[in-house]
Amino acid sequence: MKFKIALIILLISFTGLCLGLGSFTFIYGKGYSYFIDDPKACVNCHIMKDQYDSWRKSSHHQVTTCNSCHSPENFYFKYFNKADNGLVHAWKFTTGTFNDPIRIRKHNFNIAMKACLKCHGDLMNSTLHQEPMENDISCVNCHRDIGHTH
Repeated sequence: MKFKIALIILLISFTGLCLGLGSFTFIYGKGYSYFIDDPKACVNCHIMKDQYDSWRKSSHHQVTTCNSCHSPENFYFKYFNKADNGLVHAWKFTTGTFNDPIRIRKHNFNIAMKACLKCHGDLMNSTLHQEPMENDISCVNCHRDIGHTH
């Protein structure tokens, strides 16, 4: 009986410690800011400052936010993707295993390409874009620095 009580107390203590450290980290790292659509949330990580500054100078600044291009439209997938990216970013920055300059992951790249086509899909019917579309060439092959420099 004493063993079970000790085990329960240990489990409750461990759970409390994890919740406390997790909450502190979430608040200290401003994790809550990722639930809004403000591009300033993206510069919580100093490594994104160059992308943010170049987006502010781009033609897309007036019509898009980071989420316009880098988050899926579907509510569920948008926040699932944000949570996934947040956990990966937190892990990589905590362990120091991030790339500098930062590199986009394949599924996030695909989200951005779908965003290009959502807004500019009507341009894909032109003969200029016919060959790249047929050969599955991404928008950034020709328009590398249009949203922000990479």
